[in-house]
Amino acid sequence: MVESKKEEKKNMKWWQLSLFGVGCTIGTGFFLGSSIGIGQGGPSIVIAFVLAGIATYIVFDSLAKLTASHPEKGAFRTYAKQAYGRWAGFSIGWMYWFAEILIMGSQLTALSIFSRFWFPNIPLWLFAIGYAILGLFVLLVGAKKLTSIENIFAVIKLAAIIMFIVIAGAFVFGLFDGVEKLHIPSSMGELFPTGFTGFWASLIFAFYAFGGIEVMGLMAVELKQPKEAPKSGKVMILSLVTIYTIALALALLLVPWDVFNTDESPFIVALADFDLGFVPHIFNGALIVAGFSTMVGSFYGVTTILVSLAQDEDAPSFFAKEGKLAVPVPTLGLLIIGIAGSIVMSLVLPEKIYTYVTTGAGLMLLYNWLFIILSARKLQKEKIKGRIKYYVGIIFLLAGISGTLIDKTNRTGLFISLGIVGLIGIFAFFMNKRWKKEAKGH
Repeated sequence: MVESKKEEKKNMKWWQLSLFGVGCTIGTGFFLGSSIGIGQGGPSIVIAFVLAGIATYIVFDSLAKLTASHPEKGAFRTYAKQAYGRWAGFSIGWMYWFAEILIMGSQLTALSIFSRFWFPNIPLWLFAIGYAILGLFVLLVGAKKLTSIENIFAVIKLAAIIMFIVIAGAFVFGLFDGVEKLHIPSSMGELFPTGFTGFWASLIFAFYAFGGIEVMGLMAVELKQPKEAPKSGKVMILSLVTIYTIALALALLLVPWDVFNTDESPFIVALADFDLGFVPHIFNGALIVAGFSTMVGSFYGVTTILVSLAQDEDAPSFFAKEGKLAVPVPTLGLLIIGIAGSIVMSLVLPEKIYTYVTTGAGLMLLYNWLFIILSARKLQKEKIKGRIKYYVGIIFLLAGISGTLIDKTNRTGLFISLGIVGLIGIFAFFMNKRWKKEAKGH
């Protein structure tokens, strides 16, 4: 994003970046996607969330250390370029742009489905267009106000999860009547009811719940003290892992794991048998806030990365041309075309095919995370402890990616993601030849 007012830059405090990260991260991946993970791994999904949280922390810590020593507007793509050459910056930038554009359609569709909880007769496409226009308006208010808005959203989402923890905890510990039996796994077979392969396949859904941390890397250049970036990530990810695992564990204690379904949030299912008439409405509101704020985070990410690509001549230069708006008009135009195409795809394509596409896009974000760790490993002079941390992160990410081979639905998404990456790779190969010729010409 390009700010027209210089004074709006570099005035963010570390705790504001932490809240911004929570705002960009807690979304439909946790509130809805975790139910798919429960279906695949049973109660072991809680362990999957802890492992995904550790890997996410390693990714963010790698990015934050690079940001602290060299604050760069292009963040992860700039560091990939410094570490591996221009082809890497080009590939990572476009991979991120495509992934986020494709994910936006699923975010808008999810938002529309949640809204029909209250307005069942309004068509999905009308809600999708409404949320897209509202999201673009929030994007155009600029980075400073965007941070404030995301912080408000973050507080609402945290409050919703904490409210669930308090209510569910009161039932689990017997403060409220109504629980006949707690579903505590008493053996490895009960903890891993679908076996190790089911647990392995569920890992990807735990990772999805942490998607969005790379936007923090893009926003970290706004910090007053860039060296505080690692601290903001540590606080944010530790908070997320704690509330994610407690909330999921409580839900799984209240309801047998095989009762959860992919059409409803596991937290609404967990409290469905209790007479709490207001809770579904509050959670539905939280789901809408969650989906909307992660969508706005995606808007910020794709516009920032496209401006960065254009500034480095990895995209046409007019995408970086500053105007009166917070985002260059051509970049905004391409975002709108991307959103429109994504909405049409999500509403026209059969549900399964669209699920494959969004799964593939989600995997592309994990490839980006791999590149972040690999870039930090090459650019940062770390001691043995730091290098081991990088390898642990790489192993966990590869476990999450390879787990998609086990499940039929996810397997198709994996092949789609590899196809898109291959396409970007072909472009990068031909561009690399051109860059070499240009370098010889100079």
